[in-house]
Amino acid sequence: ILSKKFKINWDMDTIMKNIGGMGDKEAGDILKKINSNIDDNFWKDVYLSDIQKINNGLVLTDYIENIFKNSNITQCIGTGGIFNKTKQKIKSANIEKYFPDERVFTIDMVNYGKPEPDIFLLAAEKMGYKPQDCIVIEDSVTGLTAAIKANMIPVAFVKYSKKYFLEDIKKLGIKNIFEDMRDVEKFILDNL
Repeated sequence: ILSKKFKINWDMDTIMKNIGGMGDKEAGDILKKINSNIDDNFWKDVYLSDIQKINNGLVLTDYIENIFKNSNITQCIGTGGIFNKTKQKIKSANIEKYFPDERVFTIDMVNYGKPEPDIFLLAAEKMGYKPQDCIVIEDSVTGLTAAIKANMIPVAFVKYSKKYFLEDIKKLGIKNIFEDMRDVEKFILDNL
């Protein structure tokens, strides 16, 4: 969509480095600085493209459902996505039983998206936890920065984002970096 319609010729590396992990509003602010033609029609195109991918079915990361099934771990979703699209993703991935509406926190519930901590702080408050008692699993620098700002324990899952973010994640000082959800689960259980 970026290159076709708006003549922003970014490859995937550039997209991930500049707006990876951001919600639409934050990414839009950056894109508007580059091309003032980014408008509501652009976001409609992005939304429709995302919905098409969602409708084709989402596949869960290997072993993540082991974490979802673990009743000893209180879990929620805090995302830069909007509520309706997030719920569609949850349904497409067949994980509604783990994430009912009251455990889903989205960008349209806060003033500022990642890298600001608002979404994580809201999630902690609504779930009844102090920020310092929360573990945030993220795959982007933006999300991990938000976790650090929220005073939560950041965990980087880099199986898919390693080539884009690993060096920047290390620069954040994050030590908990994993490529396998079994290792993430062990870390969570060791830190309950």
